[in-house]
Amino acid sequence: MSAKILIVTGDAAESLEVLYPYQRLREEGYEVHIAAPARKQLRFVVHDFEEGFDTYTEKPGYTWPADLAFSEVDPGDYAALVVPGGRAPEYLRNDPELRKILKAFFDTDKPVAQICHGPLLTAAVGALSGRRVTAYPALELDMQSAGATFQDAETVVDGTLVSARAWPDHSGWMREFLTVLRAKAPVT
Repeated sequence: MSAKILIVTGDAAESLEVLYPYQRLREEGYEVHIAAPARKQLRFVVHDFEEGFDTYTEKPGYTWPADLAFSEVDPGDYAALVVPGGRAPEYLRNDPELRKILKAFFDTDKPVAQICHGPLLTAAVGALSGRRVTAYPALELDMQSAGATFQDAETVVDGTLVSARAWPDHSGWMREFLTVLRAKAPVT
């Protein structure tokens, strides 16, 4: 049986930041499950960078079913975790079930990939203190407040934690995450 990877997300997650790792990891041979606050059809968004805007824009994106509710997740069943961005992390960080899941992955030093606003979740469980990370650049102060050293780079690898700024960095992010996964949780 292949190793299982968990993606944690919710409504208003960035479509590409959920679906690119979902498809890329499946392509690699991993079994991938998406968990959300409830089993339901999730509504993702598309963030884009348009000339004349001081920040990204947001449009409706794809819909996708959640395989599991956070309350149904046993972190011990999974070899690694993916934490997408978008607006979802802003409210998901308040979910006590999700915080238990995140803490379990960090407590056991399992691989974690985070991107964009996803590090708001890992910050919420105190998992960034003393680590090097990147995130959406507007989160630099949030990352520093969480005790992390922020680097404005395509991808930052700190042990088993792999972070990226946003969807334009996908190829580097997944390349580095797969390097960590192949060492810690190879496909069998």
